Amino acid sequence: MSSDIMQAPQPDPRLNDLEPLIGTWRLVGHLTGSDEENITGRTTFSWLPGGFFMQQVAEINFLGTVIRSHEIIGYDQARDAFTSSVYSNLSPEPWPYTWDVAGDELRILVSSGPLDATFTGSLSRFTGEWKPNPGADPQANVAYAIRSERIDD
Repeated sequence: MSSDIMQAPQPDPRLNDLEPLIGTWRLVGHLTGSDEENITGRTTFSWLPGGFFMQQVAEINFLGTVIRSHEIIGYDQARDAFTSSVYSNLSPEPWPYTWDVAGDELRILVSSGPLDATFTGSLSRFTGEWKPNPGADPQANVAYAIRSERIDD
């Protein structure tokens, strides 16, 4: 019998950058250029067993449309980026996202089919704004801002 003990892989240390998101958040938002708060919801971030992936489970009322989603976020060492897949009640296919974290600054990008937008905001407050990327269809990529409040149970 070998004296070598099999070493289990460890999560990439960069995943620790996402730690401020852990918990449950209440979201309130509005379309850019409007003061009417017509975006509301709740989202919860938690680590999956092993710590290699974070999940986000969300339910958001966006202008009367209820969006339910599950997002799995991991760290891709080869790309030096956080990547995720969002599974929602709005699409039969998962949507690919890329996350960029620099200190408290959070950027989330999506470019898949008609979706082509970027979120820029605060990681620790989970607050910011989604905006269509240049040339994106503004009907499919509505600009809006959200602010969040931690409501851990």
